[in-house]
Order: sequence, then structure tokens, then C-alpha cells
Amino acid sequence: MRRVRVLLAEDHEVVASELCALLQSECDVVATVSDGKSLIRSAFELHPDVIVADISMPVLDGLAAAKQVMDRDRANRIVFVTVHADEALVERAFEVGALGYVLKITAGEDLLSAVRAAARDERYLSPLLNRASRDGQTT
Repeated sequence: MRRVRVLLAEDHEVVASELCALLQSECDVVATVSDGKSLIRSAFELHPDVIVADISMPVLDGLAAAKQVMDRDRANRIVFVTVHADEALVERAFEVGALGYVLKITAGEDLLSAVRAAARDERYLSPLLNRASRDGQTT
């Protein structure tokens, strides 16, 4: 089976390195970028299978970058990996076309599952967020 080609967009170098190492266990990371403008450019140049992006990035945030990528080609598959557990951001992420939403705190357990799901055109939401929604908690 062919390895999933991933574009990683993360502005914190240490976090990017850790996420890249995690992803490389099952995926080919074709590039790592640190801002939304670079994400857009790299997505169009490299045609990754899945884009893994932070929401909070300089120049252009991940949501705005994802919207531009999806406006150009709805076939792109995006997974957000973020510290933001806010339900409104989760909703916005899925509204722009993301297939996955993973909290950085659980990325070690959830990110590869989210990438695998996105590669199959399936949605993935961190179980921690699912649990909070079911329990009626505000995240």
C-alpha cells in the first residue's frame, strides 16, 4: 500500500519536528511550512494526499489558508491539529472543508488515525472533543 503524502503546516519549530516524526512513522511528509501563505503555495505545487495544519499561524491563519485551498480544489483533504478546543472553531474547520480536527494534547494518539481517515475521505474528530460534546461541556 502506498504511503500517504502529507504537507505539514506548523509555525512552532519544536512542535513541527515532533509532529513530523510522528507522521513519518506511516506517511511521507513532502514538506513542512510555517505560515498560511506557504501552506497554500505548497499545496498547489506538491499536491499532497492530506494537509495537516495548525489553526494559529502567522501571515495567514490555518482556517483562512484552508478555505483558499478548498475554494480552489474541494478534493483537498485537511486535518487541523491545534490547541483550540473551542466548539465554534471546530464548526468553522468543518465548514471550510476539513475532514479532521485533532487536539495537540492528544496528537500522539489521534493524529495518525485522523490522517488515515482523511486519506479515505472520512471525518475524524478527537475523541476528547466528542466526549466533551456528549457530556454537554463547553470546550
